[in-house]
Amino acid sequence: MKCAVLGDPIDHSLSPTLHQAAYAELEMSDWSYTSTRVQAGGLESYVASLGGDWPPSRWRGLSVTMPLKREAYELARSVSPRAGLVGAVNTLVRSSNGWVGDNTDLPGAVAAIRERAGDDFSCTSAAILGAGATAASTGLALAELGASRITLLARNPGAAGETIEMISRHRSKPVVSVLPLDSAAPAAGIDVVVSTVPAKAQTPELVDRWASTPVVFDVVYDPWPSALLSVAPGVAVSGLDLLVHQAVLQFELFTGRTAPLAAMRAAGEKVLASKESSVEPTPA
Repeated sequence: MKCAVLGDPIDHSLSPTLHQAAYAELEMSDWSYTSTRVQAGGLESYVASLGGDWPPSRWRGLSVTMPLKREAYELARSVSPRAGLVGAVNTLVRSSNGWVGDNTDLPGAVAAIRERAGDDFSCTSAAILGAGATAASTGLALAELGASRITLLARNPGAAGETIEMISRHRSKPVVSVLPLDSAAPAAGIDVVVSTVPAKAQTPELVDRWASTPVVFDVVYDPWPSALLSVAPGVAVSGLDLLVHQAVLQFELFTGRTAPLAAMRAAGEKVLASKESSVEPTPA
């Protein structure tokens, strides 16, 4: 059976490593997982090229990354409630009725935080560095964890309206506000900070302001370690944690089997460790 991750850029993706490790651990020799570069606007034609027969088509699942998540949402014959809440699909599962869309980013973020902070972890106030699509899904995850106040810190606060509206859809109706990324926002009283900004945006001032937050979550996993997590003294949640947990859910949706989380994590850690040891240390 065939699965793949699609996006642009895609060469950096660890998804093939994680899924292939799961296949090896469970001796699923008839399953494969590859990566394919698909540019914005190209998802529909690519999926059509896979064939529409069910069976005998061997395609079972597609992981979808940027910039294709909205296209995947539009392409899916049906979507899960959580994909509908996020307004984006990162998982397409082949069925007899066409492609079914799901979103494993949201539950993956919840699982990643609870793995590091404790199964019963909850929060009241949270901050998110960035205000794009990733900020929207992590904001919903924070609301799921109990956050009633969420502050977005954005490079362009005026463009954060869609993200604010999306997070506000959560059934708990969190209060969402936005400030400039470089503002001297008070970190006191914040339970969790999530960084969704690129490595180059993690300035020394930003790191100093937010690193002491009780729970620090950085969605970036490459390059590693990030400047923020490398000095965080409290609970640290990495981009690899997020990637592994959302991949576990994808694997189970694709195959119907319980994912070997430990084997998938070990494979990802091995790749990141080899990258770290092959270059001069630099702030991520």
